[in-house]
Amino acid sequence: MDFVNLPLFAVSALVFVSVLTGLFSARIGFSFLLVFLLAGILAGEDGFGGYRFDDFRLGFWVGNVALAIILLDGGLRTAFSTFRTGLKPAFLLATLGVAVCALLTALAGVLFVGLDWHAALLLGAIVGSTDAAAVFALLTRSGVSLNERVAATLEIESGVNDPMAVYLTLSFIALATLTTPGPGFMWTTLAWSFVQQFGWGTLLGLGSGFAMAALLKKVSGKDAVGGILALLLCAGGLAVFASTGLIGGSGFLAVYLFGLIVANRASAAVTPALAAMDGYAWLAQAGMFLLLGLLVTPSSLLPSLLPALAVALTLMFIARPVAVWLCLAPLRFTARETWFISWVGLRGAVPIVLALFPLLAGLPQAHLLFNVAFVVVLVSLLLQGSTIGAVARWLGVALPDPGDEAQVRAVFGDFALDPAMPVGPLCAFYGLPAPPEISQALGDWMAGELGRPAIAGDRVRLGSATLIVRKLIAGRISSVGLSLDE
Repeated sequence: MDFVNLPLFAVSALVFVSVLTGLFSARIGFSFLLVFLLAGILAGEDGFGGYRFDDFRLGFWVGNVALAIILLDGGLRTAFSTFRTGLKPAFLLATLGVAVCALLTALAGVLFVGLDWHAALLLGAIVGSTDAAAVFALLTRSGVSLNERVAATLEIESGVNDPMAVYLTLSFIALATLTTPGPGFMWTTLAWSFVQQFGWGTLLGLGSGFAMAALLKKVSGKDAVGGILALLLCAGGLAVFASTGLIGGSGFLAVYLFGLIVANRASAAVTPALAAMDGYAWLAQAGMFLLLGLLVTPSSLLPSLLPALAVALTLMFIARPVAVWLCLAPLRFTARETWFISWVGLRGAVPIVLALFPLLAGLPQAHLLFNVAFVVVLVSLLLQGSTIGAVARWLGVALPDPGDEAQVRAVFGDFALDPAMPVGPLCAFYGLPAPPEISQALGDWMAGELGRPAIAGDRVRLGSATLIVRKLIAGRISSVGLSLDE
């Protein structure tokens, strides 16, 4: 029975040590996921374990299954109100933002790695999207509460930008292997692939979500407890992911929309299953990052390490900020919010899984692309993943702890005002410039000045004062803070 017990002991011990190490590393700000990735490397052929693992097909399969479970869990935890708040900016970041990131990163691939434009564009597509596993996990464990608009934008972007990255990756691989001449054929192929990916992904995700929600309302009860419902949801989500992929659609988009619809149409049935789903999601993340770490041979990274570092820094400090500012400029995000969203462009398992596509397709320089993508992920988790909480507090996008009075006053102001009071008497009392409609309610005037749905923490300047949204009820401002300049 050694063929059962020995591998089982090795795997379980590796996971146990990784989780235990991750619990301690999280206290000092390092990503839990980074620990799993490094554990896989240490168990590999260049590490203490010395285990040689080069089954890219298995790694690709496990990575896709794990990402499907992670995206399903993310969709199940996204409320419709949150989705509406972050949909427009997240959609722009997930489409135009990914394309801009890919293009600028491709330029870095040409300049620093010496790739030709076909390979450089493929590299840009591989590392162009943020990673749902990294974003969901690190936002939860960062120790800060972000305002709703920023948190919703980051979470939804990471959940829906994978299809764009997959589409671009497959498109550039197809172009690299295309034997049929003619630009007309090329553009037709790319356009049809785009329609298939997003059309089928949206259609099957929404349709199956409504069907599953109706089913859960009928079967949930005393005989279907949380664990059973989680298993049913997990199996249903994987079936949607696989069936969408079989007909040429985006399984990533489909499974995220499936989870979103089910959670919001059958919330009473889904809520008891969330604890078990959290366990499935963590198991998927642990298994995926351990296996992807095993695929990496550190000694093969050394020749391309410095060029890969240059690509990673270009992506973090140039490509991602340019893409975010371009997408969010028309949407009235504050400069602090935009800079924070620029910084939380976390790369995780998705780029490594996408980097397996060229290897499976047998493209030239595929191993180089894989190594560069891995370095990008490692640098992102080290620099960005370990500083989310500190950067959020530094930029002032973190909401205060309700129990910390000094922090609450610093964020929400020293005085609490009734949003129903007319704005004119307020301006007269504090000596502030009065707006044209002095009889307008303070809350309504602030909502008009914001020009978008208000969230807790939103600020409006009025002369020497800053008015802050403290609370909302049913989307309307219910309490206003006032801070006067010193």
